[in-house]
Amino acid sequence: MTESSNDVTVIVIPQPTVNGPLHIGHLSGPYLAADIASRAARGRGERVFTLAGVDVHPNYVLAKAEKLGVDVHEMVADYRSQIMTAFELGRIGHDVFIDPEQPAFERAVTGMLNEMVGNGSIEMRETVLHQCSDCGRTLHHAYVVGKCPVCGSGANGLACEPCGGFTSAGTLVHPSCACCGGDPKPVVTTLPVLRLENYRDQLVAEWTRAELPDRVRSVIGHYLKAPLPDYPVAYPTNWGIEGTGPLSGMRIDFAFELGLSYLYGPAHAVDPAADGLAEWVSAWQRGFNGIWHFNGIDNAFYFGILYPAVFAAAGVSEPKMRGATVNELFLLEGLKFSTSRNHALWVNEYMASEDPEMVRLFLSWHRPDRYESNFTQEAFRAFGEYVRPLLEGKPTGAGLPPALARGELERADRALQLTGFDPALSLRCLLGALSNGHGLDSVAMAALTGRPGLSS
Repeated sequence: MTESSNDVTVIVIPQPTVNGPLHIGHLSGPYLAADIASRAARGRGERVFTLAGVDVHPNYVLAKAEKLGVDVHEMVADYRSQIMTAFELGRIGHDVFIDPEQPAFERAVTGMLNEMVGNGSIEMRETVLHQCSDCGRTLHHAYVVGKCPVCGSGANGLACEPCGGFTSAGTLVHPSCACCGGDPKPVVTTLPVLRLENYRDQLVAEWTRAELPDRVRSVIGHYLKAPLPDYPVAYPTNWGIEGTGPLSGMRIDFAFELGLSYLYGPAHAVDPAADGLAEWVSAWQRGFNGIWHFNGIDNAFYFGILYPAVFAAAGVSEPKMRGATVNELFLLEGLKFSTSRNHALWVNEYMASEDPEMVRLFLSWHRPDRYESNFTQEAFRAFGEYVRPLLEGKPTGAGLPPALARGELERADRALQLTGFDPALSLRCLLGALSNGHGLDSVAMAALTGRPGLSS
């Protein structure tokens, strides 16, 4: 993509962490939804740019390798392969795929951060961190657990899954080391810090303009009354992109890295010759009119607050977040998906033996967007028996009158717009149209099934 035209919207598929394969619960959320939305937009003649990738640098990854007793790089390669297979089988498309282990990407991230430290948008400050009194780890992200200070749920040093709030070793109630159970001890060190309060005015403008679900606004609403936290963007720790220059000896925070990837990936696609923060910001602003996030509600602090602040600190001078589509948890036979208990349906295995169109349609039908929903094999089989004849052009009942079928088809297409995105409604309307023989070659059909065609 070398053409510049800022009527293009960036659609972000969150990068899955390579500490395990993708399961059907993941697919039912942002991955399938972002693909459907981008296919539907193209089918309507709109211009979108879909960004995907994998997330290698959370310390969840190293912690998982240590728990399994395997080489972390071999584990990353194995899970990356399984995730890519899941994307292929699930028909999850993308325009750019971010590989955070590519040297060019690492240089871009370290270079942008160093520039931001140099120009003062990221401040080097004395900061209180916490280390484990037993194993010495810096207690951040996966290395610390405790209770959320807002809702009291169990949480780690990243975010509270039930309420979506920001958590850290300094804010968790009764924190302890997740690796050995040791108590935290405070230490003072000089770190690069993004002071989110410095960007409050632009963040408020982002929140005012963007299309955000109520659950996201409830997370943001807390910070309309409370101070925004100072966010360390690098740590003295043992996993992540290594800092350079003034940040030598530190590793760059993975969430800050993700925020920069949403700037760098699209900008590099617009202008591959661009180099340096100012040129990447310029390329992004020439090429795109905004960014739309697809994500789980537990990441609301990051896509709703941190990533827009990263853009602002990088020099993007006006609001760019157009909106977000979120999902709740998807259960499996009534229980939460669990890697440790092997309570999961892995996409790379399950969809190798199932019709991918039927899986995509069922997950759209049962999408956990406003509340948790539950996958059962019984419901999936019943859904297939009902839907398959309609896809084959063999309605089994009386069907809707033609005038009503045409209206349902129009509603099916409209329900896949970014604003008001509702694939469950779209599919129900599409099935109503199919009962009368309409819609087999529609935008909604191509988007929901992932068939090549109008929206490919």
